Amino acid sequence: MTFLGILIETSMNVTFPTLMNQFNVSLSTVQWVTTGYLLTVALLMLVSAFLKRRFKNKQLFIWAVMLFIIGDVTCALASTYWVLLGGRLIQAGCVGISAPLMTNIILELVPRNKLGTYMGFANLILIVAPALGPTFGGAVVSLASWRMIFWITLPIAIIFLILGMIAIEQYTPTEKYPFDWLRFGLLSVTMVMLLVAMNALTLPNGIQRFGSDIMITAVALTLFIWRSKYSHRELFNLTVFKRPAFVYSFLPYVLLQFSNLGINFMLPNYVQMVNGATAFIGGIILFPGSVLNASGQPFYGVMLDRYGGKLPLYMGNTFYFVIMVCFMIFARQLSVLWVTIFYAIYAGGRAMAFGNTMTYGLKNLSQREQNDANALYGTGQQIAGSIGTTVMAVFMTMFKSPHVAASQAVVSGTQLAFTLLAVIGLLNYWLYRQLFKATVKK
Repeated sequence: MTFLGILIETSMNVTFPTLMNQFNVSLSTVQWVTTGYLLTVALLMLVSAFLKRRFKNKQLFIWAVMLFIIGDVTCALASTYWVLLGGRLIQAGCVGISAPLMTNIILELVPRNKLGTYMGFANLILIVAPALGPTFGGAVVSLASWRMIFWITLPIAIIFLILGMIAIEQYTPTEKYPFDWLRFGLLSVTMVMLLVAMNALTLPNGIQRFGSDIMITAVALTLFIWRSKYSHRELFNLTVFKRPAFVYSFLPYVLLQFSNLGINFMLPNYVQMVNGATAFIGGIILFPGSVLNASGQPFYGVMLDRYGGKLPLYMGNTFYFVIMVCFMIFARQLSVLWVTIFYAIYAGGRAMAFGNTMTYGLKNLSQREQNDANALYGTGQQIAGSIGTTVMAVFMTMFKSPHVAASQAVVSGTQLAFTLLAVIGLLNYWLYRQLFKATVKK
């Protein structure tokens, strides 16, 4: 169910040109179909630790599937852009509940020395599904209509609902906790306004809007931190940020997700806007990388269990960094074929580092800390992914000029975006070094 939710999360990326024409909206507006989805997922993942302790696994799963189904039907029947967006926000509840539930069940049942292997299979979903989404969406749009993305997934969700009701069991007792609605509200305002601020950069005179939105973000975040010092109600435990094993794994984890969702948004639109490719080709360019991810992910988890963290994390980040430099250098000469080849190599390296980064961090935390850390990993990667999508949209539209062809403007923005992603690769080397120093001392 998590795979299905994440698959549909990014499947709409290749439909943006179609939706822009059909609903007469701009790229900065239509990208909220993905950004809003990611943001809603992040808000629900914030409370996943509370939900896990408060409700039974089967109850949470049923709610996840029902939200998916309601959102699915709403999107399929949408007559306006805003109805489509509303359906997407409802449907996002599926991933927000089911993804952390999946990880928490693994943490409950799997011994520590096998955690890398089992999390490797779980990471198949978190890594492969976002990359397969554009391929799936592009194929459906080319053969039928974007609405079929939702009609095709509807019967599959119903089958999963039946299977989940049979298979999912309860492994730990539940307890009643008072929920901290005030802190949740403050953090929600922080995340929403941060994304609104980023999106403002795509608008005329957006710098002023950006400044005011960032001020609201900072105030809400400050109030959240202040309230967290005195609150005894349940949300998640911020003391996990005092653990170096968490901090130095959390940061590269979210940066890699920022890069991944940004690239999964940018490349399909790049080949359509610059190379004149169809929506189907825009989606299929990610398919070889997705296959590489799928075949390698369990092996990456075994690498972590057998050889420790340094080999998969450093090696994966090296593949990531080298390909970002290649994208940056050759951005103005990229054919569809070379985009596909570069992405496949990038995807394998990024996948090797991404899932193992979180697993390595979790291995160095206690069982109680793992629930809170899992909520924060999940929230962080969704927020980073939504920011990545927004930032890439900003870069791709920032060089608009009546004297420059639209395709060349997109190329210039894309090249600058790849430069930023290469810098992230350099930063991750330093973060991993700090992570290994901290865990050796432990």
